[in-house]
Amino acid sequence: MIDIKWTELVNTLLVYSAKIGILLIVFLIVAPLGKKLISSLLRKSTSTKRVSEARALTLEKLLINVFSYTLIFIFVVMFFGIIGLEIGPLIAGAGVIGLAVAFGAQGLVSDIVTGFFILLEKQVDVGDYVTTAGYNGVVEEIGLRTTQLRGFDGTLHYVPNREITGVSNHSRGNMRALVDIGISYEDSIDHAISVLKSVCAEFEADVRFEEAPDVIGVQAFGSSEVVLRIIGRTINGEQWSAERDIRKRVKEAFDENNIEIPYPHQVNVVKN
Repeated sequence: MIDIKWTELVNTLLVYSAKIGILLIVFLIVAPLGKKLISSLLRKSTSTKRVSEARALTLEKLLINVFSYTLIFIFVVMFFGIIGLEIGPLIAGAGVIGLAVAFGAQGLVSDIVTGFFILLEKQVDVGDYVTTAGYNGVVEEIGLRTTQLRGFDGTLHYVPNREITGVSNHSRGNMRALVDIGISYEDSIDHAISVLKSVCAEFEADVRFEEAPDVIGVQAFGSSEVVLRIIGRTINGEQWSAERDIRKRVKEAFDENNIEIPYPHQVNVVKN
C-alpha cells in the first residue's frame, strides 16, 4: 500500500516536472523569438518609411516590455494550472488586491497614464535631445512608468512620467548654430563684420549646415564689448560642433586682422 502511494506520488511529480519543463522550454523559445519578431517588423516599417527610425526605436522598447510582461503573466497562469490551483479565485483575489493597491499607488497610475499620452502624442522619441523635469539629456528609453535620459556627463536619469509636466524637445526640425563674439569699443564694427562674413563664407559648403551661417549684426552692448552675432541653420545634433568650429575660425581671423576680443585686464598703478 505504501509502495503504491509512493509510486503514485513519484509518477505525479514526474508528470508535473515534465509539464513544467515543457512550459519553461516553450517560454525560453517564445520569448526571444517574439522580441526578434517585434524588432524585425519595426525595421521593415522603417525601411518602407512608414515609421521614422527614432519612432521605431521608441515603439520597439515599449512593445518588447509589454510582450515580456504579458508572457510572464501567461507563464504564471499556466504554471498554476499545471499544479492544480484554481485560477479563477486567484484572479479575483488579484483584482481586489489590485484595486486596493491602486488607491495607495496613485503615483504609479499617474505615471502609466502620462506615459501613454507621451507616446500617443509623440512628444519625444528615443534619440531626441530634450529638457524636462529639471534634466537635460538624450532619451534612451520611454516606458509606461519612467523615461530614461542620458545626460551629457554620462549620467542616466530615471524620470517618473508624472513629473514630465512639460517637455522642450531640441531635436524637432532644424537647429541653429548661434555664436556671439565680442569686440572692443575701439575696433571698427564694420571691419569686424566684414571679417566675420569672410569666416561665414568658409562654411557655405559645410554639410552640417542646412542654411549657411551669416552675420546678423550688433546683438548687444556690454560693459567692455560690442557683441556681434552669427546664426546658421544646421542639421539636428550638429549645432554644437559647428559652433565650436566657427568660434575657432573667428579667433584666428581676428588675430590675423588685429581685432581684439575683450578680456579682463589688471592694471597696477605704482605711486612714488
